[in-house]
Amino acid sequence: MSEIVSPEAASRPVVRLRPKAEARAIRHGFPWVYADELVTDRRTQALLPGTIATLEDAERRPLATVTVNPKSKIIARVMERDPAAEIGTTWIAAKLKTAFELRERLFDAPFYRLIHAEADGMPGVIIDRFGDVAVIQPNAAWSEAMIGEIAAELAKLTGVSTVVKNGTGRARSLEGLAEETEVLTGAVPGPIAVPMNGAVYMADVMGGQKTGLFFDQRPNHAFAARLAKGARVLDVFSHVGGFALACLAGGAESALAVDASAPALDLAAQGAEAMGQGAHFATRKGDAFATLEALGTEGAQFDLVICDPPAFAPSRQALDAGLRAYERIARLAAPLVAPGGYLVLCSCSHAADLVAFRGASTRGIGRGGRRAQLLHTGFAGPDHPMLPQLAESGYLKALFFRLD
Repeated sequence: MSEIVSPEAASRPVVRLRPKAEARAIRHGFPWVYADELVTDRRTQALLPGTIATLEDAERRPLATVTVNPKSKIIARVMERDPAAEIGTTWIAAKLKTAFELRERLFDAPFYRLIHAEADGMPGVIIDRFGDVAVIQPNAAWSEAMIGEIAAELAKLTGVSTVVKNGTGRARSLEGLAEETEVLTGAVPGPIAVPMNGAVYMADVMGGQKTGLFFDQRPNHAFAARLAKGARVLDVFSHVGGFALACLAGGAESALAVDASAPALDLAAQGAEAMGQGAHFATRKGDAFATLEALGTEGAQFDLVICDPPAFAPSRQALDAGLRAYERIARLAAPLVAPGGYLVLCSCSHAADLVAFRGASTRGIGRGGRRAQLLHTGFAGPDHPMLPQLAESGYLKALFFRLD
């Protein structure tokens, strides 16, 4: 019996892997095709970014339904392993529904990452929910082209009244997409109060980093809070108070938040006030490395020190320099930990795997003159699922040490 192919699938373009490209990886679930793996003739190069196409192997056997962007190093992303799949409003609604049902099972309040790109079956798309507001990051060309459909189906499913498009960041530039942030529906009157782990965070969904808040650290915030009762806490690269506010909610005596962004620290202070913890919270604006050095010179001591920097190794080319930066952070932070206290070191660099990051961290602690026990290794929360075939989707690591 011949396979029934929809008119949409039958009429769309076909792209083909080069003879030496590894079709097996696609068949086993790897979601990307790199530019040097695809036959890029003039017909393929002429495709508009975001075009839906059928991917074939070198022997012209259909492999998958993909979206193509000739301007990107990731020239094709797998939308469905079914080569005859139709990509449209019904497909978008189904992906959103599956992801929504999972988050509703995981969380008792509507504050979470709803779509985590490839891991939730929507390549390059991030959606974070802040109660009645949702923020979409369309980081792949197909989602830029279909942003209206995504926003409409999102509002229909969740009931959110405000949808924001956050079109900023490195991922969009790699796709050849312009940077722009706009409110698609509704209105954003100001920062949004987000309850999490007993703390209150103020998320700036229009001008803050990423979508305004990092939901991925939720379980690591909670573990740190377990160590924080009665503690003096230092939170470096704090953004809007991530670890610091969770620790105050956990009973910390005091928390000092360090960040280079004055607006982020202002939001952190607003969160502390909203929690009734303003008297126990302080901020210090400055470069993290310089501030750690200055605190060391001042002889400062803390019972719990957390360092949650941006991605020092965003690519393989930056790996060596990134690992040196992680080691330096650990070396500067370790002397600030009081005897018997705790040091938390985090990395969101997918290029630095857990073994490499742990090695750099332990070298830095040793160079800082301290001996450590590794108590716990944390990862991103379950609203940031990992696609097993894509290492990049398992980017976050948090190491919890107790120092002698």
